[in-house]
Amino acid sequence: MDKAQKIELFDTTLRDGSQGEGVNLSIHDKLLITEKLDEFGIDVIEGGWPGSNPKDEAYFNEVRKLNLKNARICAFGSTARYPDKVKEDANLNKLLASETEVISIFGKTWRFHSKVTLGLSDEENERLIYESVKFLKDHGRRVVFDAEHFFDGFKDDPEFAVRMLRAAQEGGADVLVLADTNGGSLPYEISAVFEQVKPQVQRPLGIHAHNDGELAVANTLMAVQAGAVHVQGTINGIGERCGNANLCSIIPNLILKMKRQTRQPVQLENLTNLSRFVYEVANLTPNIRAPFTGKAAFTHKGGIHVSSVLKDSRMYEHIAPETVGNRRHVLVSDLAGQSNIRYKAKEMGIEIPDNRAFSKKFVQYIKSLEYEGFQFDGAEGSFELLLHSELNTYSPFFKITYAKINVLLDEQATDYSEAVLKVKVGDEIEHTASDGDGPVNALDNALRKALIRFYPEIAQIRLVDYKVRVLGANDGTAARVRVLVESSDGHKTWSTVGVSHNIINASLQALSDSLNYKIFQLRQQKPRMQSV
Repeated sequence: MDKAQKIELFDTTLRDGSQGEGVNLSIHDKLLITEKLDEFGIDVIEGGWPGSNPKDEAYFNEVRKLNLKNARICAFGSTARYPDKVKEDANLNKLLASETEVISIFGKTWRFHSKVTLGLSDEENERLIYESVKFLKDHGRRVVFDAEHFFDGFKDDPEFAVRMLRAAQEGGADVLVLADTNGGSLPYEISAVFEQVKPQVQRPLGIHAHNDGELAVANTLMAVQAGAVHVQGTINGIGERCGNANLCSIIPNLILKMKRQTRQPVQLENLTNLSRFVYEVANLTPNIRAPFTGKAAFTHKGGIHVSSVLKDSRMYEHIAPETVGNRRHVLVSDLAGQSNIRYKAKEMGIEIPDNRAFSKKFVQYIKSLEYEGFQFDGAEGSFELLLHSELNTYSPFFKITYAKINVLLDEQATDYSEAVLKVKVGDEIEHTASDGDGPVNALDNALRKALIRFYPEIAQIRLVDYKVRVLGANDGTAARVRVLVESSDGHKTWSTVGVSHNIINASLQALSDSLNYKIFQLRQQKPRMQSV
């Protein structure tokens, strides 16, 4: 293994990644991701298969207009259908028409696949690969040959698999990529195959791994250890079935752990941002437990862990989160200790007494609330208000003295909800009503309507998420419920929580905390009306 040889990063998010269930990228989406990948430092971006659909063809027309600084665009396709009709093959000609500098084509390297799928003899398949690669090379393209099902093919017949690789090599392929197409290989198998294949070919080797055994990242790293210098994968590991090798895990492991250099420097500190950007553009829910980039990747909950992290983060973190653009999170829960409280207070810029008695008392208070069903892991807005209240630096800006919800459902499919509230602000009581799309929306609208005269800044607040969790499954419809509300002012988001046997009451608690939090943030340094 030559560590001096730099690794080429080949991203196939826009092609193989888009084949994943629930992944639907428009041309605009693909162009946005292309620019982000280029900015990050990816070497080659596989944009799609121009022979398979009009959208990918349109992408290649549009991507030429981008001013890319680092990456080269690659078009993907297959070898020709017939060995004696390569020059007339529509797929190959559409690859050329895409006008990309790089072209990747896959060919069969598993005899079972070649014989059953294409009905070709060994000699015909070998010629098909050779002629297809040569045709593209004769037109001045850099050709990446993807040896489809290589590991299954090698296990079945090593001689046949290597023979097909050599056909691509003789045709002029610049890189030979060994693909674990079914994703079922184990790391030691990947390593062993690379070590056997490498002496038999004279072209750089690459790896394309799928995650069906949840080993795509490990398999990729083992391939690099065994000599691969070209790595394929997708951002966040999206892709068909269980997904592709996750570049968001591969890249930091290569650079930070294996001390390998990439062909061009990557902006590793922007890795988390890249991960979240792709999730957002693809309209996918982020994996909070994703290594390196997930929200929970550097999150600590247990009191002993937090105490140790405060002394030296290396005790419970394998890297500094800032290295990959992430950050440390400390949660407050029934597992919390005094260290958690002090860390959160410092993070929020809140000074708390040095004496341990305060922290100990507040920890017990939080634990008692958690026992009742509250949860502050994802409700830091409510937690901050509780902490300020305990420090006597906050009291609610309003008090709801009366609440009534009217809901009408009838045979004519009428669905009407109305909320009536009396809200006390200082010495004044505002009596108001509002309808809405369901009782909670009506409640939200009525509360804002009552407060807008006193606190006009709440006009910018929007409810962006509302979650209900039933607590105590054995209690049936009498169970307590926990409501978690996420709000935004267009710049910042915050979450608040409410718990009750009554879902309306729990919702009202969370909504009240949400508005109180925003008002407090804006007015804590300013004079305000007398607390209620």
